[in-house]
Amino acid sequence: MAYAKLGRTSAQRKALFRDLATDLIINERIETTEAKAKELRSIVEKMITLGKRGDLHARRQAAAFIRNEVANKETGEYAVQKLFNDIAKRYEDRQGGYTRILKLGQRRGDGAPIVIIELV
Repeated sequence: MAYAKLGRTSAQRKALFRDLATDLIINERIETTEAKAKELRSIVEKMITLGKRGDLHARRQAAAFIRNEVANKETGEYAVQKLFNDIAKRYEDRQGGYTRILKLGQRRGDGAPIVIIELV
């Protein structure tokens, strides 16, 4: 399977996608470049599928990738908890296609195509 290297080493790329996936789960909508969003889509869809499975092994696999950040300051809920408790329940009847990419235009500095990736 081919993937975009995005001009980074494998460790930098993994860190980038861990951060983007965590932010997307917490905020449910982020703005990034088109190339990053297209790669992030497959990662987040796999995380949501793990959330739908819901067993201990799936929870540990998701926790190994998603950063341990607080998703809701009032309740103290973490990103993995939000993935399994809220997001996975929302997509119980849906067979894939959990994200949407909306094009915004070009970035002013370098002309990179900017998009919004959000959970449907």
